[in-house]
Amino acid sequence: MRIALAFLALLLPTLASAQLVDDYNPPKANCCLASTAQNLANALLDWNQLGRYHADNEKLKAQPVESGRVVFIGDSITDGWKLTQYFPGKPYVNRGISGQTTAQMIVRFMEDVINLKPAAVMIFAGTNDIARNNGPQTLAQVQGNFQMMTELAQLHGIKVILCSVTPVSDYGPRPMTTGRPPTDILKMNAWMKDYAAKTKSTYCDFFGAVADEKGALKEGISRDGLHPNDKGYELMAPVISAAIGKALGN
Repeated sequence: MRIALAFLALLLPTLASAQLVDDYNPPKANCCLASTAQNLANALLDWNQLGRYHADNEKLKAQPVESGRVVFIGDSITDGWKLTQYFPGKPYVNRGISGQTTAQMIVRFMEDVINLKPAAVMIFAGTNDIARNNGPQTLAQVQGNFQMMTELAQLHGIKVILCSVTPVSDYGPRPMTTGRPPTDILKMNAWMKDYAAKTKSTYCDFFGAVADEKGALKEGISRDGLHPNDKGYELMAPVISAAIGKALGN
């Protein structure tokens, strides 16, 4: 609660300097401000969400490492991927967290990836960096985050699979291209493909699998123009399977 109140106190000078308005139309207030403040304080205590998979990680570390283990680290698109459904019998571990950026993934990379001793890691991120989920960043800063994760994994003998950022569309209930400009996605993917080649990582082209002729997310494979539905994941599954096989030399 103290953290939340301190945060609000920092905002007061900004709020106080705001201009007067002709029409009184404030944002709708939450009914339970104390609860909202507590939720904010709790979120700030684990901003990178290291606690999300901690118990599961401890259980995995207590067991023998399965041959061919692959960790999927990413954001909501990874988080929503039902790995046991699309890859039955495979020792794949989901460590996606909705809303995360690459900066948050770096902090939990040791706990959620390296300490699990996988043969390979699939890094599928970037769309939330483009969308400024945690504030604006330069392309070079986001690239640096991918580089850090790649170098950490390779230092520990883990094969790296770098996945392209998937396209978005405006077919859903609200436009997605405003917050995730297609030009930024293309820039990110061009760099990632080149970087994968330079570092002898495996490049996984999800973009090519789910984009239409205009470079937008294909109609009918997403619930909102960003997140794949079952049809979308069906298109992506064979692409990552081929990338994993290549990375592991199968």
